[in-house]
Amino acid sequence: MKNLFSKLVNTKKLSIIIASFIVLLFSAGFITYETTKHSVTLSLDGKERVIKTHATNVQELLEEKNISLQSKDYLFPSKNSRVTDNLKVVWKSAKQVKLSTVNEDKTVWTTAVTVDEFLKEQSIEVNEFDQVKPKSSTILQKGMNVVVNKAFPLTLNDGGVVKDVWSTSTTVADFLHQQGVTLTELDRVEPGLDSAVLENGMVNVIRVEKVTDVVEEPLSFAVVTQKDENLDKGSEKILTPGQEGLVSREYEITKENGQEVSRSVLKETIIKDKVDQVVAVGSKEIVQVASRGAESGREIYVTATAYTASCSGCSGTTATGVNLHANPGAKVIAVDPSVIPLGSKVYVEGYGYAIAADTGGAIKGNKIDVFIASKQDAYQWGRKTVKIKILN
Repeated sequence: MKNLFSKLVNTKKLSIIIASFIVLLFSAGFITYETTKHSVTLSLDGKERVIKTHATNVQELLEEKNISLQSKDYLFPSKNSRVTDNLKVVWKSAKQVKLSTVNEDKTVWTTAVTVDEFLKEQSIEVNEFDQVKPKSSTILQKGMNVVVNKAFPLTLNDGGVVKDVWSTSTTVADFLHQQGVTLTELDRVEPGLDSAVLENGMVNVIRVEKVTDVVEEPLSFAVVTQKDENLDKGSEKILTPGQEGLVSREYEITKENGQEVSRSVLKETIIKDKVDQVVAVGSKEIVQVASRGAESGREIYVTATAYTASCSGCSGTTATGVNLHANPGAKVIAVDPSVIPLGSKVYVEGYGYAIAADTGGAIKGNKIDVFIASKQDAYQWGRKTVKIKILN
């Protein structure tokens, strides 16, 4: 019995020794396997991590990571390169993206990570005014459409404020929206909103506004004539003096870029009625008795108006040098020298004897302008047809 127990103990010890030896061998093998791995930095599409591997070359390393290498992919070093400690492997997967520019649309393969990298890869330079969609910092995705709109210079005139700008717009409407220009219902744009925006062109925004203004203005009276058989022909007599009235007018004024371009009357209110001037015109024929001393000369009918020394554009001195300011009682008429020579003595119905001593820009042909010192009397003279006699 004692011997049997001793044998059992010895058998158990042997089993423990064998098991311990097997564990030791396995541990030594595992340690040896792990310590013989290479430490490699693997960069996959911009994301880095450090791994341990028994791969002999780069291709085996990628296969370990279930990475299928394509011909368009970027890989450094090459797939046949030997794996060593501290090796860095960079792999970027190629993807197809669409590139749209003003000149063309094309599909390209790229390993760029961001839109900005892609544009540099395609040798496309962009400035601060160019438009890139999506943004340059966007991560590039398979099938993405990258649009590049190059900016061009042009001029914006907004209500008279002119500035040079850059734009990527195709139409005037889009350009104004891009520039933050808001239009009112009355504003005009040249060229039209649907027109194309041209490089080095100009877009004009005409700011239109309508305002109202109330003004009190004089109301001119009319001159009414009536025949009087008791007055000699050619003479006149004021029966009722004319008086100006007063009217209040409300105007609608249209302005473009702050300047008035038109106005129209919205409402008119009479404040004071005008009084028309009534003038009696003599119609009695004058019977002249011929005498040895009677003056003779050429008679013609002319249209006669009146002027003063202080009329608009008048200097106060006649064409022949008569100072009308100094001689308010002078009897002077302005004539067309081709009809009535300057210096001629004339007799004017309703005015009397006078000297043709002046000219006028509007005095052409059978027209004369009689000098009357008083502005009111000149208005009362009005415009009439008279007979004159050129005495010399």
